[in-house]
Amino acid sequence: MQVNRRHSHRDVNGGWLRPAVFGAMDGLVSNLALITGVAGGSVAPQTIVITGLAGLASGAFSMAAGEYTSVASQRDLVLAELAVERRELAEDPEGERAELADRFRARGVAAPLAESVAEQLSRDPELALEIHARDELGVDPRSLPSPLVAAVSSFGSFALGAFLPVLPYLLGATQVWSAVALALSGLFLCGAAVSKVTARPWWYTGLRQFILGGAAAAVTYVLGSLLGAAIG
Repeated sequence: MQVNRRHSHRDVNGGWLRPAVFGAMDGLVSNLALITGVAGGSVAPQTIVITGLAGLASGAFSMAAGEYTSVASQRDLVLAELAVERRELAEDPEGERAELADRFRARGVAAPLAESVAEQLSRDPELALEIHARDELGVDPRSLPSPLVAAVSSFGSFALGAFLPVLPYLLGATQVWSAVALALSGLFLCGAAVSKVTARPWWYTGLRQFILGGAAAAVTYVLGSLLGAAIG
């Protein structure tokens, strides 16, 4: 009895996952560290709120601009290389077909079959471009990452992450420990959520982010305390 086994893979080329995850983690860690550093200097809660919100806004816009520029530059480079490959397919179709057949033979395909497959695939210029792009550039021309998606994902996730350490102060807290507890809880949950798209256990990714965020907060709190004592 034949058993049909079907499986699917998650989207790893959409351009949103990396900036979203990185943005959320960066927002949590950077604003938590900023707030604990300022709180270490024994300033008023109002000053901490203003500092935290300013850090949220500046960081979110910086992340969005950086992601947009980075992804757009990468996309422009890929498009330029695809244009070169498309021109070569138009100007020297036989040479490109022979190149494709050579690749099949190098992978163990018998010469007659390699020639036949290369000839059939080369009949469709767009399909031939896709195959050459995957093999030579390592990209899929149909699923290039979007700069706008990357920027929006980065902006929103950073702002959400950076907002958590400020929230306790907006609700009336006067001590930094409530902000630390909420932010570290958020880091653990974000790390655990990342395990859904990785092969790591949820507790490992959650604990890793918890430790990294806690270390950053501790270091900046000590530095803030030292600077506050020196300036004061």
